[in-house]
Amino acid sequence: MKRPSKRRSALIGVALAAVVGTVQPAIAATATDAGDQTTALRHSPVHDVEDGIARSLSSSLLNREWRAKVRAAALGTQEVDLQALAGKAGDPAGRRLQASVSAADRHIAALKGLPASTCSLLRIRLGAPAMRPHLSADATPWVAVAAADDHARTITAYDSQGRAHAVDTTRVPERPLYVLDIDVSKAHRVGLTVLRQALADKGLAAQPTESASTADAAGWWATKVTAVAVQDDQEPWFKGGAEMFSLVTGFGLDGKARVDSVDMPYLDYDGTTYYPNQILVNWSNYKYNLADVVMMEDDDGTNYKALAQALTTALLTVTDQGTYIPLVNAVLSAMPDSWFTDDPDYVESWYTLSKNSTGRLNGAAGNGWMTVEPYFVEQF
Repeated sequence: MKRPSKRRSALIGVALAAVVGTVQPAIAATATDAGDQTTALRHSPVHDVEDGIARSLSSSLLNREWRAKVRAAALGTQEVDLQALAGKAGDPAGRRLQASVSAADRHIAALKGLPASTCSLLRIRLGAPAMRPHLSADATPWVAVAAADDHARTITAYDSQGRAHAVDTTRVPERPLYVLDIDVSKAHRVGLTVLRQALADKGLAAQPTESASTADAAGWWATKVTAVAVQDDQEPWFKGGAEMFSLVTGFGLDGKARVDSVDMPYLDYDGTTYYPNQILVNWSNYKYNLADVVMMEDDDGTNYKALAQALTTALLTVTDQGTYIPLVNAVLSAMPDSWFTDDPDYVESWYTLSKNSTGRLNGAAGNGWMTVEPYFVEQF
């Protein structure tokens, strides 16, 4: 999901102000200088691991039997679990790859702050539906790693000889290629569990086994999101859907800063309005009639353990002064600088959402909007 570059100082300034008031051939020659552009736009330990597997996978496709298995899987489903596919291979090429992919999955889980039990994360897919007619039994596709930065003009793809080629991201190439990526949906689900538990351990959220509501038997008031959209950008062909979530911050009934993470799995693409009718805030959890919202997107490099540590370090220093103070600044200040440049983790923020807020609310960074309404949740 494409995001405009933002520097931390600009974001904080905007936030403070908000408080106050068709298919064409596209394969280029062997990459040299173009590859440098890709690396400059996206370089992370996770990408390095993916890049190594992309090279190994491209070389393994020299084996006809294994290549046929990968082709059948890619044509049969949108995303293929690479570790599972290699684990079922009877040919040497697939078996050798399985060991490398298994080790890479464990490494990536650790880099993202996820438990070892997360298991397989690496997925491959055909780069675009328009490539299907070109994926013949005789074709040997190239393998590319999806770029995190949607502004990248090229991505690097490897052929079966291990040579790197720069592929134009603005046009779907006729040559078939596989895109290697992470199962962001899976990583996102596990990551939010890590985040919630870490915040709960520090008293900044309810324990997962506890009820999130302290309301009486009659029910509780909430703010419901009836429509939401983020900035209209053209999604590049090599990208999949996003995994979005929001951090709702305010002061809990005990006077401590509180963070509730709200999963928004439907919010896949820019330029699309979604109508989720989703509960965003449970006001019975908050001392004041005001809360803030920070919307974020998971990508390959998101480390949930590091995010939780940064949030707890920042929010534990905020004390209740007897009146509501916005917590978005504390959240933004806790995030690494890279999350405000080409890395798309930060999306948008909303200040001083109240129990009575209704209608359209534009985000402080000008990158999104949502319409909300009060909603009473009855208890039976």
